[in-house]
Amino acid sequence: MAQFFADEVATPLGLDFHIGLPASVDRDRVAHLHCWSQAEMMLHLKVLPMRTVAAMFNPRSLTSRAFIIPKGMTLDDCNRDDYRAVEMPASNGIGTARSVAKAYGSVATGGSDLGITPSTLDALTQLATPPTNGMRDKVLHIDTVFSLGYIKPFPKFVFGASSKAFGTMGLGGSFGCADPDTGIGFAYVMNRLGFHPWSDPRELGLRQALFHDIVGARSQT
Repeated sequence: MAQFFADEVATPLGLDFHIGLPASVDRDRVAHLHCWSQAEMMLHLKVLPMRTVAAMFNPRSLTSRAFIIPKGMTLDDCNRDDYRAVEMPASNGIGTARSVAKAYGSVATGGSDLGITPSTLDALTQLATPPTNGMRDKVLHIDTVFSLGYIKPFPKFVFGASSKAFGTMGLGGSFGCADPDTGIGFAYVMNRLGFHPWSDPRELGLRQALFHDIVGARSQT
């Protein structure tokens, strides 16, 4: 996966982004990730769903099994160099906000430099098909709206100029999205983990300033 991403996406776009950090990257450029413990989650139940927190303390739950990989590791282990080098597309992408925004911006403007076809772009911008058994995410224990691997806007998480937008939130407050209506690729990354499942105040303030205050699109939530 790392080689495919490098050959098909990162190299054509000139991205400073890797799935699994190669030895060629200067480690002094990599920010230290300031993490929180499971116990600290108990202090932020106003923003973290209580069922999510409870599930994290149950080692047999889908939530705990999804987050604690490999077994026995903690979030602080993400700063270990041997961990950073592992190819884990879901959790070990390392790069700059500029690169994430550029990747999304390529798709937001049609994706011709990546060979994305109009039919693929059309599928990405369509409304998500409602899941058969409801919107509740069995890992996060909150309602989510995903389509083709990307999260789509919904009432509790409004991003971009319209329902055509799509993106992905990350643990701790990071978020990136493509907005085809405006041609904008947006990204926010941080090295101090927050507790919001999405719309961390740091990220939301930046996104609101861009899409609402500057571009004049809808208010972000």
